[in-house]
Amino acid sequence: MSQPAFALWRLGFRPFYLLAAGFSALSVALWAAQYAGLLRHAYLGGPTWHAHEMLFGYTLAVVTGFLFTAVRNWTGKSTPTGAPLAGLAALWLAGRVLVLTPWSIAAAVVNVAFPLGVAAGIAVPLWRARSRRNYFFVGLLLLLAAALACIHLAALGVLAVPPWVGLQLGLDVILFVMSVMAGRVVPMFTNNAVPGARARRSQYVEHAALGGVLALLLADLLRLPGPLLLALTLALAVVHARRLWLWDPRSTLRTPLLWVLHLAYAWIPLHLALRAAAEAGWVMRPLAVHALSMGAIGGLTIGMMVRTARGHTGLALRADHIETTCFALVAIAAVVREFCPLLAPQHYFASVVSSAALWSAAFLIFAVRYWPILTRPRADGAPG
Repeated sequence: MSQPAFALWRLGFRPFYLLAAGFSALSVALWAAQYAGLLRHAYLGGPTWHAHEMLFGYTLAVVTGFLFTAVRNWTGKSTPTGAPLAGLAALWLAGRVLVLTPWSIAAAVVNVAFPLGVAAGIAVPLWRARSRRNYFFVGLLLLLAAALACIHLAALGVLAVPPWVGLQLGLDVILFVMSVMAGRVVPMFTNNAVPGARARRSQYVEHAALGGVLALLLADLLRLPGPLLLALTLALAVVHARRLWLWDPRSTLRTPLLWVLHLAYAWIPLHLALRAAAEAGWVMRPLAVHALSMGAIGGLTIGMMVRTARGHTGLALRADHIETTCFALVAIAAVVREFCPLLAPQHYFASVVSSAALWSAAFLIFAVRYWPILTRPRADGAPG
């Protein structure tokens, strides 16, 4: 039986990777325009809107596409496809639009509903397959819904806390997701693709890395005082740096589909070290945030989108020159955003606009490149 020519709704990574890439290119460009004073938003304005959309718009879309695809592989059970998948995509898109309007309550309800819908979409197959090892992903999505609720209730004046409390919770949850998934796949990918690579895992380092991120999440929830956070984040920076070293990053320098993941993960210990420095008052807090958001999240998501999209559409697991350009643009955008304010503070405005342009270019190229790939059936004729 021949497959339909339009395959966008066949599996979760297809629509959500395209939506994430297109939205990321657009929203960062809008943020640069807003930063330059050219635009104003009606509901969530300023840095809150930008952080909200990059975390719960872009990043959550990538996580959704990845989980819907991975859970089907882990369990052998179906995750949302067809009309239910299209409905979730429409819900996500409605959330992106509503935060630009004065309809604050509708924006809050729709945005909180999305991670709840994604949680339901993976909870059913995980439960049917008794995949207990992965139940925690459902809990993490519920935490993201709680973080969203906190942000919107704070913005509406219902909660007497700053919206940043919910944003920090969301960042910690995403940090944990990245730490888990990188630990599962990066050493395996490295050893499988590079002859002679010696990527390895230490049980003690793994427990310290993941347990430490959970401890950081709890510390941020309890809003522990600065000295305790300084000690925790500094210790975690050392642990995650050691974890990366064990994965043999030097062996990946000639393999773009691997070095992008190793380079992105290197931003995690840097993020943690900068958080410690921020707690000590040595640097501004946004430096730590951008190390995580642009460096780690940006690099890991673009790398995993290319790898999983290629793998699940029947293409060779090899980044071509277009995809390598996307990797490089995201990496350079992160470096510009992170280090120009430190080295040339007089050019701060130019560095923000330049990094935004590099980032938007990378994801626009990805969206254009992958539109025909993600909307057509698999190259090998297999389902998915």
